[in-house]
Amino acid sequence: MLVIVVENAPPRLKGRLGVYLIEIHCGVFVGDHSKRVREMLWEQVKAFIEDGNAVMAWNTNTESGFDFVTHGKNRRIPVEMDGLKLVSFLPDIKVNVT
Repeated sequence: MLVIVVENAPPRLKGRLGVYLIEIHCGVFVGDHSKRVREMLWEQVKAFIEDGNAVMAWNTNTESGFDFVTHGKNRRIPVEMDGLKLVSFLPDIKVNVT
């Protein structure tokens, strides 16, 4: 299984993903493809996401049973600890205007 979630993605990227995957919810694409197709789709996401952000997760033979990558401005970043990939949050930066 392959899942790609995009936020603030341009329509042309969503259209490209829609050729290979099913959009089950706004910005959530799922499918079942080979590693080659998965890598090709991720390259397209990185090339066309512009100011948006994306995460891709797929099942694999790891301790957790899946792996994932992220791209773009996102508070969540992958961190590997003892061979297990976890999610770390960057601090929420708020600008005070006075």
